[in-house]
Amino acid sequence: MRYRLLGRSGLLVSEICLGTMTYGGKGRWQPIGQLGPAEVEAQVKAAFDAGVNFIDTADVYSEGDAEVLLGQALKKLKLPREELVIATKVRIRMGPGPNQVGLSRGHIMDAVEASLRRLQLDHIDLYQIHGQDLATPLEETLRALEDLVRSGKVRYLGLSNHAAWQVMKGVAISERRGWNRLESVQVYYSLAGRDVEREIVPVALDQGLGILVWSPLAGGLLSGKFSEKEKGPEGARRTSFDFPPVDRTRAFRCVDAMRPIAQAHGVSIARVALAWLLHQPGVASVIVGAKTNEQLADNIGATDLRLSESDLQTLNNVSKLPPEYPGWMFERQNRDRLPGGAIN
Repeated sequence: MRYRLLGRSGLLVSEICLGTMTYGGKGRWQPIGQLGPAEVEAQVKAAFDAGVNFIDTADVYSEGDAEVLLGQALKKLKLPREELVIATKVRIRMGPGPNQVGLSRGHIMDAVEASLRRLQLDHIDLYQIHGQDLATPLEETLRALEDLVRSGKVRYLGLSNHAAWQVMKGVAISERRGWNRLESVQVYYSLAGRDVEREIVPVALDQGLGILVWSPLAGGLLSGKFSEKEKGPEGARRTSFDFPPVDRTRAFRCVDAMRPIAQAHGVSIARVALAWLLHQPGVASVIVGAKTNEQLADNIGATDLRLSESDLQTLNNVSKLPPEYPGWMFERQNRDRLPGGAIN
């Protein structure tokens, strides 16, 4: 396992991050995974033994049960706390009340205490705002997060599912106020979904934010288990939980391109899709969620896969974004300004 710095911080996180969306399976999360205490414990141990030090969860996953199960596993396994980077999130509704949702100071303060109780921890390493809340001024949200860092309950800050301008605004507010900076952006990114490359990736690279990738296999479509003419295997996530939205024709072109590359390297198609992401600029860690230890081991193996320049070119060509303004104008304008003749 290799490790990368998280943003401009000195915190090192494993290239593969253990995701916990498959833990619990309560409510709308049932199709994603229903791992219980024994399975969660085995998965956390297997990941740690493989060198994974980074675990990502959220208060909303399985309505809090994912945090509970993770906390129980960490306590039972007695893993060294100083060797773990535990990340969770706040934003999505956690109850019926009008203030049990969002990024207000009130909800953030309540939510962090609830997450700490469920996780059985005294601090959260990376606390992320889980989407935008247009009803709450960003200054209020960031001040609450600053206070959490100062209190010792949170060590680093990040955000997820924001527009590029919101990311930049958050960075600017924190810098102007002298508050602890945002260190990461968690985004959907895959061979079948490279939209973040238009604006979010450039902002992250410019501002030194670590990119954390969720749904790197496009909800399983890039696993090699699906084809354009078949629904997919029974029990697979995509058969009952069709998310995130994907251009399937484009996705299966990517699968077709990955198949010979996977065969040449003697690995799974999924491992190729994950390895491609680890070759992309700014990516600090790729979050994988698995239903079985076999899936987890295969995903972790992506950190050892080195794709050739030819492999990368093939995958880049089949998955490239269609030209869009102002991107095509930037490329034309910078042909005589940058090495290689274009913006990557």
